[in-house]
Amino acid sequence: MNRRKAEAALVLNTVVWGATFVLVKAALLDISPLLFLALRFSLATGALLALFRGSRRVPFTGKAVAAGGLAGIFLFSGYLFQTLGLRLTTAPKSAFITGLTSVMVPLLAALVYRNRPQVSEVAGVLVATAGLALMTLEGADAAGSVGRGDLLTFFCAIGFAAHIVTLGHFSENMRFQLLSVAQVGAAAVLALSLFWWAETPHVRWRPAVICAILVTGLLATALAFTIQAWAQQYTTSTRTGLIYMLEPVFAWITSYCMVGEGLSGRAAAGAALILGGVVLVELKPLNPRLHPSG
Repeated sequence: MNRRKAEAALVLNTVVWGATFVLVKAALLDISPLLFLALRFSLATGALLALFRGSRRVPFTGKAVAAGGLAGIFLFSGYLFQTLGLRLTTAPKSAFITGLTSVMVPLLAALVYRNRPQVSEVAGVLVATAGLALMTLEGADAAGSVGRGDLLTFFCAIGFAAHIVTLGHFSENMRFQLLSVAQVGAAAVLALSLFWWAETPHVRWRPAVICAILVTGLLATALAFTIQAWAQQYTTSTRTGLIYMLEPVFAWITSYCMVGEGLSGRAAAGAALILGGVVLVELKPLNPRLHPSG
């Protein structure tokens, strides 16, 4: 029962995150990326501290802060590359490339725990890579051209996969409240330490910017990563990755409904291959040990 509730909550996360791609892309017209992340994670940290301040059962230990800090580094790197890439590519393409996170989770987990990748995982990576190429290689000289936004978003998928594996490793032995505050706080510190010198910060306080900061800070960060830290106590990193493959679907639907931004036929075929690769990695239909005969 706990696992079903946890996985249902993770599905809710994918709905929220999928809907925010369009909001963030619109906001980035009026605010610099690192400043946006600094405001987003600072708001989320403040909200979580206010929420959990009365909980004396959740002492901050050095081990917990270190674990949350490591998760926060990967979390921030994922959002940094995603936000930078989103300025240079479309919301649906960004979402589907981010969906490669689901493919990378079991591969990173195998690397951490020193397990050999299975046949289905290797096949899934190859299929998803072909789909990524179909989505991102453009023009007649496609063999040698990759959009900068697409490449940045690919690095974001690596960061998010590392975050899921790290959270899965520590969540069984630590209180989810502690992990939530520590990881989001670490991301806020990184963003605040970078935005004032790594870019020329600017902001125009328009409704789209304010709305994006509030929605991403409170719902897509404070609430969503608290849910994830709690849910991964009851489900695996691999199943979390499988559920998160729904995010690009919700992003595509939201983007089409709100701004009419869809995918070309070529990009849609690439997206289908990425989803097919994710299914191969997560369901492992080619692994005979998981599907014995007789």
